[in-house]
Amino acid sequence: MTVEFVGMIGAGYVSEAKGRQGAPVDVSYLRRFARVYDEYGFDWTLVPYSSAAPESNQLAAAVLAQTERLKVMLAHRPGVLHPTNAARAFATLDQLSGGRLGIHIIAGGSEAEQHREGDYLSKEDRYRRAGEYVRILKNVWTSVEPISHLGDFYQFESYDPGVRPVRGGIPVSIGGSSEAAYRLGGAEGDVFGLWGEPLAETRQQIESVNAYAEAAGRPHPRIWVSFRPIIAPTDDLAWRRAREILGGIQRNFASNGRAQAAKPENVGSQRLLAVAERGEVHDRALWTAPAAATNAAGSSTALVGSPETVAQALLDYVDIGCELLSIRGYDPLDDALDLGRYVLPLVREELAKRERQSV
Repeated sequence: MTVEFVGMIGAGYVSEAKGRQGAPVDVSYLRRFARVYDEYGFDWTLVPYSSAAPESNQLAAAVLAQTERLKVMLAHRPGVLHPTNAARAFATLDQLSGGRLGIHIIAGGSEAEQHREGDYLSKEDRYRRAGEYVRILKNVWTSVEPISHLGDFYQFESYDPGVRPVRGGIPVSIGGSSEAAYRLGGAEGDVFGLWGEPLAETRQQIESVNAYAEAAGRPHPRIWVSFRPIIAPTDDLAWRRAREILGGIQRNFASNGRAQAAKPENVGSQRLLAVAERGEVHDRALWTAPAAATNAAGSSTALVGSPETVAQALLDYVDIGCELLSIRGYDPLDDALDLGRYVLPLVREELAKRERQSV
């Protein structure tokens, strides 16, 4: 099993603990951030999607242009672009980067966010559309002849993009915690993304996705799990830092009027809040207080401890089948440096040791 590390990058500094600092697009910050990921051993970075953030396709192109080996997992929301246009755009970017692109499909978990960009489909229909969308992308990328399509959401005739991905396809990631997400991920995903829940719950979700993949006659998707590590030289110092970060999150959310947000619509956030209600610390080092403080607005559970403790916690997830480990801190760039220096080498050293012992 190949284990890869994933970060997340933004065009400017923003943190739940400190808010936004500087302009939404800070070219020098973006350049430095991308190069840190490239130079300190990260395999991927997620480029996120939001209706109120710099446009993700342009940001992905900028990151790939500033790096040599780092791959980009580009978040994409079906419905914003026609799939033929998207297939051509992604194939072009994959060619320009030498095959360093992946696509993370977001069906949509917030009605308000969907409505901001004119999407009024129900959740059920959004997932149906996402499935059709992914199948079109794959067909366009792999067909040697022009293709036509007549589906529930899209139709077109004799389409040939004129450009195809470097390796004949682009990895497609699906994320979510609902049955609809598991079904789509099992049927169409090469990768399936989960937020950081306790080990037992994560194992159950993996089993659900794998069951849908088996029912569809497909290989199991690679599992991608996401955490917000908080590290310091010792466990005690890491927990002290964690409390300071939590105070910043609470102040930031209160000052922005988000402290008393309504119950989130998406199942992933609901699950994180339910875990937080059961306890603040789970397993070796999983800390749920940031999820409670942010109303689980995105990946928000932390792994707290020394680099050795956090590395062992990540290996616990490898042991249950997670192959992509998404780790990003609450101080994005500085934490990326520390994680690259102190955590990634420990995990890789242990994995290499295990491989030697298995020969």
